[in-house]
Amino acid sequence: MTVCMKVMQDVRDSMDKADWKDKPKVEKALGDHCAKDTLSARERKICYYVDPIKRDVAQPFSLGMSVDRLCKRINKTNQEICSVKFPVKTENLEKQDLSKLRVKQLKSILLDRGVECKGCVEKEEFIAKVQETEHLAGNDEF
Repeated sequence: MTVCMKVMQDVRDSMDKADWKDKPKVEKALGDHCAKDTLSARERKICYYVDPIKRDVAQPFSLGMSVDRLCKRINKTNQEICSVKFPVKTENLEKQDLSKLRVKQLKSILLDRGVECKGCVEKEEFIAKVQETEHLAGNDEF
């Protein structure tokens, strides 16, 4: 589940089913959800992108579109929305589990942690770097 899908599902869960078809109530629910202090940095980033296009989001939302299709439709307006993803959890992964990931995924983990793997060529080198930088995994602020 992407961050966009989680935010839209949370908004939908916070509303009465009867209010889903009322666009002003959907817009208000989006605003109320985004005003919460308990949102993660990634969820706040989605709210930042969605706030100017609330009305465009409320239209398909009010038609009962699934959150997956809703986020894909929003992505046509702003491609950065789908680029916001939850970080890959690696703290419980063993070396053999990390070896099942693709190099592209390992590079993405390192990028999320703000680490470069200079001179890394082999997959084993990327796995070692991911394990070395495990202490940076919990950093979720932008």
